[in-house]
Amino acid sequence: MLTGVPGILSPDMLKVLCEMGHGDSLVIADGNFPAESVGKNAIVLRADGHGVPELLDAILTMIPLDQYVEKPVHLMEVVPGDPVETPIWDTYKEIIGLHDERDSDVIGIYERFAFYEEAKKAYLVIATSEMAQYANVMIQKGCVLAEGVSKPKDMAK
Repeated sequence: MLTGVPGILSPDMLKVLCEMGHGDSLVIADGNFPAESVGKNAIVLRADGHGVPELLDAILTMIPLDQYVEKPVHLMEVVPGDPVETPIWDTYKEIIGLHDERDSDVIGIYERFAFYEEAKKAYLVIATSEMAQYANVMIQKGCVLAEGVSKPKDMAK
């Protein structure tokens, strides 16, 4: 047993997060996302019974966002004309702000099919039971810095 590890992260998730290197990406997918077909070249793990926000928060306690890119987090754009609201995005912004000093500036948006294409390159896809639409989030892992090493102020520029 370990201490300090969010209980929502399964041993398999911890193993895969550890295996990921700088620049690798992962998708935390909502319940409607085609995780198995989009993730056929990735590791697909199930997190049934869990939503995206709690997994996002737990994962960001374990890995940093990529410090060398401007937008290491991407959301799926709402299809034009779709009357869906995305209040879950505000929750994501709050969570990301707790874990990255760049706050919500790290979030980009991919058009729906561009998101699917980028997701096909992911190392890990986590399928959740999240019911909110357009709740998928893609994260690019950063470098884990040694203690005492400071980050340059303009790393993401």
